[in-house]
Order: sequence, then structure tokens, then C-alpha cells
Amino acid sequence: MQKIVYHLWYDKEAEEAATFYTSIFPESDIMETNMIQDTPSGDVAEVSFKLWGQEFTAISAGPYFSFNPSISFMVNFDPARDKHAKDKLDEVWDKLVDGGTVLMPLDTYPFSDRYGWIQDKYGLSWQLILTNPEGKERPTILPSLMFVGDHCGKAEEAAQMYLSVFKDSRHGFLARYPAGMEPDQEGSVMFSDFMLENQWFAAMDSAQDHSFSFNEAISFMVYCDSQEELDDYWTKLSAVPEAEQCGWLKDRYSVSWQIVPRELEVLMKQASQEKRHQINQAILQMKKLDIQKIRTVYNNPSRA
Repeated sequence: MQKIVYHLWYDKEAEEAATFYTSIFPESDIMETNMIQDTPSGDVAEVSFKLWGQEFTAISAGPYFSFNPSISFMVNFDPARDKHAKDKLDEVWDKLVDGGTVLMPLDTYPFSDRYGWIQDKYGLSWQLILTNPEGKERPTILPSLMFVGDHCGKAEEAAQMYLSVFKDSRHGFLARYPAGMEPDQEGSVMFSDFMLENQWFAAMDSAQDHSFSFNEAISFMVYCDSQEELDDYWTKLSAVPEAEQCGWLKDRYSVSWQIVPRELEVLMKQASQEKRHQINQAILQMKKLDIQKIRTVYNNPSRA
């Protein structure tokens, strides 16, 4: 079961986008949809889905956050896994480019025979790459963090911090900028990847003049099996007290995380619509989630 789930915030398009993405990528399907009532954003549609085996959750919660390329999703098309990888990459690109914006054209680059970076019609960024069949195997889809602005030059430091926080973690590949690639500083991270909880992430620095940075449009939901585990992640990751709300936090690099008890998912599936509403109202009063208080609401709402 996936420990870290990728969470996407839309204005109104979560279900539409999930249907679109699951029609594009193989081994993809919508797992569950539900409505969360009476949130600060009103009634919120939530949909859980898989893309090429990777778990995502999306919500339609109002026009408060917009996707930008500071977090994108890399999609690895590996000829070692599929002899038609190049054709499938081109097919996915053609569907994503419809109504989207090309950030780097689909072309040959020094690091890949076929690569392109695009924002789709919903604003979500994708990097499609034909991987080296002789290289180490990587997952089909993984999030990529681009450290820009005040956080430029912090990609390596951030990876080290995340590796210290999460279990089953290790370094992967690291490529640094050489001299002569100004404004990017020699020695900063041109590309890196690393594993957290057996899931791959990528990171890079960019000193180009970007008008965006990390925000809550994309966050990472960390599912915990105990209050002790939840407390530990919260203590190690949270760095912006004013951002703490309903299990959400921001780390020192402004990346958003949600620290969630896995038991909550079980209780919500078992609960009646009325109890779901009561649990959600209790969560709205919390910063860090409290499993015992959630259990109390579930078992005896009048005593919560």
C-alpha cells in the first residue's frame, strides 16, 4: 500500500481531470469518489485514482491555489519494459498537449532521445521522458520538485532532510550544473532522484527567473499507522506554524504535506453520511490530527 499519496487541488475540475488522466495512462482507474460537506470551501468533491499504478487524490475545493511547474510529474517510458515505449510517449504527449502549454518541446536532448515538458489544460505539469534501457529502472510516474527563487540551491539540502525523516529511503542519481550555465550556479543540482518510503522523488535547482514557487495545489499525503508515527512526522516536517491546519503543514522549503492517520480512511468508509460530517467538522478544529479524538467522534459524537 502506497505510503505517500499525491494530492491535487482543483477549483471545480477534480473529477473531470481524474477521468481525463485515467483515460490516457495505462493501468489507471478511478477508485472512489465522495463529497465532503461544510468545509471552508463549501461542499468539496474528492476523487481517488491510480495512474500507471501510482495513487493520487484530487479535490475540487475552490480557486485558492493554482498548479505551476515547481512540482511536476515525470513519466518514464522505458524501452526495456515496453518495446513500443516511444510510440506510447508520443501518444500521451498528443493528448496532454491539447489545450495545454509546452514548456520544453518534445525533442532530442543530451539526457534523452525523447523528452518534453508540458502543462496540461488544467495547469498540471508533466515531464515525459524516454529512459535509457540500459540504466537503472525507475517507476513509471514520480513527482519532481524544482527549487526556485529563495529556495534555489536548496534541492540537495532538502533531499538530505527528507531522507532523514522518512524510512526505507536512499539516494539515487545526482547530476550537478557544470560551469558556464549561468544563472545556474556551478555545483547546484541539475537533476537528482531519491527514494522515500520506497517511492521515488526527483529534485532540481533552477536559478532562472521564475514567477512561481511551491504552494498547496500539490501536497503529499503521508499515511500513518499510529499517533506516535504521526507526531514524529509532524515534528520533523512542520516549519510554518500559521500553515498548520486540518493535518496540513508546510516544511522549511514551503512544500506542503498532509499527515494523516490511515485509520481515518477506514472509519470514513464505515461511517454513515452523518458521522462523516461530524468527523470532518471535528477535523476542521484541529491542526495536527488527533486519532483518539477522531475515534471518539466516530464512537460517540455527543461526547467529542
